[in-house]
Amino acid sequence: MFERAGQMAGFADMGKIPELKSRIIFTLGMLVVYRLGAHIPVPGIDASVLAEIFKQAQGTMLGMFDMFSGGALRRLTIFALGIMPYISAAIILQLMTVVSPKLEQLKKEGEAGRRQITQYTRYGTVVLALFQSVGIAIGMESFSVNSMPAVIDPGWSFRLMTVLTLTSGTIFLMWVGEQITERGIGNGISLIIFSGIVAGLPRAIGGTLELARTGEYTAFTVLFLFATAIVVTGVVVWFERAQRRIPIQYAKRQVGNRLYGGKSSFLPLKVNTAGVIPPIFASSLILLPATFAQFTKNAEGFGWLGDVSALLSPGSWLYMALFSGLIIFFCFFYTAIVFNPKETADNLKKNGGFIPGIRPGQKTAEYIDSVLTRLTVTGAIYVTLVCLLPQYLISELSVPFYFGGTSLLIVVVVTMDTMSQIQAHLLSHQYEGMMKQARLKTGR
Repeated sequence: MFERAGQMAGFADMGKIPELKSRIIFTLGMLVVYRLGAHIPVPGIDASVLAEIFKQAQGTMLGMFDMFSGGALRRLTIFALGIMPYISAAIILQLMTVVSPKLEQLKKEGEAGRRQITQYTRYGTVVLALFQSVGIAIGMESFSVNSMPAVIDPGWSFRLMTVLTLTSGTIFLMWVGEQITERGIGNGISLIIFSGIVAGLPRAIGGTLELARTGEYTAFTVLFLFATAIVVTGVVVWFERAQRRIPIQYAKRQVGNRLYGGKSSFLPLKVNTAGVIPPIFASSLILLPATFAQFTKNAEGFGWLGDVSALLSPGSWLYMALFSGLIIFFCFFYTAIVFNPKETADNLKKNGGFIPGIRPGQKTAEYIDSVLTRLTVTGAIYVTLVCLLPQYLISELSVPFYFGGTSLLIVVVVTMDTMSQIQAHLLSHQYEGMMKQARLKTGR
């Protein structure tokens, strides 16, 4: 209780620390620039036709990407691609470190290797942004509603302009994210996605209140929805903070006349080690048929895609089963990539650390792997339930917004990470103040 009160008092002093204040202002300024750019449309688009197309595309990959871009894709603005090409490139490189010895060696080289991998990620972002913008430009020319085309003047001039605009917008957002990380507070890339998701909250709350005003929702239903949102958010926070701490003991060793080691520590293992990657991968795969069906609905020979997308429509039992299975699979798959029990056991052995009651080396790796497997089972069930919640709310209660799933996980994780960084700055400032006081007393 006293610790929490101290934290609240520390947050109240944020404005008194010039460096932290300037970082927060810089971060907010960059996010304002992002939100302004999310309303500048690409030239040559009929906005009313595009709005109708995205209304029909709900439940496809386009709808999911539009949520991450904060509505920029629905309006086809200069930031329509958002930061997703950068996220995709980063994930691809992370997966490639498992099969590429060169990338694996770079990963082990510390700061220099990390800079090189970041450079590769930037190149990959440009390539993916070019590829996606070409697909969007060509796809938009084939879209129409009631014989009204989405593109006013189709042709190579529109395609080149769209590719150049969308790719430049993604590169600019990548730069904005890196600037926030370096000169602001929090992870810039994550904050851009966070702001895009949060931008849809006022519309969701307004839609719910409008349904209550028209009588479609009772006051009890509205209170139930808001109470559910608070409870589910609390559950997500608890699970994201939950971890299993494996005790570690370091053996004593003598170097010259000095005795080192003999300390105890712990190895923290998160319940949800895979984070938000499993639902993103699962959603992308399961929504592919519906997305292709949307692009090829007027083409001959692709009618079967419409049947497949109908079977996999959100809310159906097949969708729920496949979605749950894919989330559980990617939870185990991605955890196996980001955490290597054998490498952790070897590092402990090299540093003279061991788990009490477990032999160093292979036995330690097997023990860590067994604990991680049990944690991943719990984490996979938790992520699956959180991601299935929106489907239940939309299908059973006709909720006019998407609450839960990947969006809620991202919002909670980014908020916790940003608040942790702010708290670290506050603690650093308090420590510096204590050191100054100590030096003044020593001088006296």
